[in-house]
Amino acid sequence: VPVARLAGVTRERFLRDIYPRRKPVVLKGMELGTCTTKWTVDYLSQAEGSKEVKIHVSAVPQMDFLSKNFVYRTLPFDVFVRRAAEVKHKEYFVSEDEKYYLRSVGEDARKDVADIRKQFPILAEDVQIPEYFEKEQFFSSVFRISSAGLQLWTHYDVMDNFLIQVTGKKRVVLYSPRDAPYLYLSGTKSEVLDVDNPDLEKYPLFVKAKRYQCFLEAGDVLFIPALWFHNVISEEFGVALNVFWKHLPPESYDKSDTYGNKDPTAASRAIQILDRALKTLEELPEEYRDFYARRMVLRIQEKAYRDDYG
Repeated sequence: VPVARLAGVTRERFLRDIYPRRKPVVLKGMELGTCTTKWTVDYLSQAEGSKEVKIHVSAVPQMDFLSKNFVYRTLPFDVFVRRAAEVKHKEYFVSEDEKYYLRSVGEDARKDVADIRKQFPILAEDVQIPEYFEKEQFFSSVFRISSAGLQLWTHYDVMDNFLIQVTGKKRVVLYSPRDAPYLYLSGTKSEVLDVDNPDLEKYPLFVKAKRYQCFLEAGDVLFIPALWFHNVISEEFGVALNVFWKHLPPESYDKSDTYGNKDPTAASRAIQILDRALKTLEELPEEYRDFYARRMVLRIQEKAYRDDYG
């Protein structure tokens, strides 16, 4: 299913007509500042100079967070940008056609959120972030640079976000939160890496997940509502900026969450309680356990499932 593309969407229209529907939308023609024309490889590498950045380096295009098929390395920013823009490398860590990925983090990645204004202040001046949310809802602004061909694993975030494609092209495949049962989840991530050619012997239910897709060009902004799964492929070397903001009241979120991917505290508590309930069921013989587990599933469906999703 193609994701809707809309041009000239004002803040007022976004908040009134689009935001409440909680569906992904590509917003075109937004005022993003001078970054869309200025951010060439030359400009990026001289603007922020040789400060060190921690990057993911992968020998294969499909990065897998669960099996960790990549390594973390540190490079001066200017060297990193030039390498990420190349296809074959004279200097490399793993292989001459390795892929690079930068996801900016805070000063102390365990305690501080990413904010382009703090980590890349010179580049931040070139960007006009569409503030289609209240100032106090702002959570983070994550600067990203990807090699051509790099594919990020399918995952969800617990906050709403704008994926602002500044330069280069991306393809984004999305799945509704309602299709979580078919995505073979491990935490916030799906085990199905190759969404185009999935291993259906290993993941037979994956065919039931309804696939949404869009192509982002320089200057496009994709609204990804919280809990929507997304898989991102950089079709070209490209620079992007994610802006995350809080959809729920601030106290709903885990205070220690710097990446925007820890489940809301009430959800975490509910899962812990469920785990305890399942452990309690183990005191019963199998046929009883099966019967009461089915009753619990029915209770959850009656109490919590929505049936008004499109």
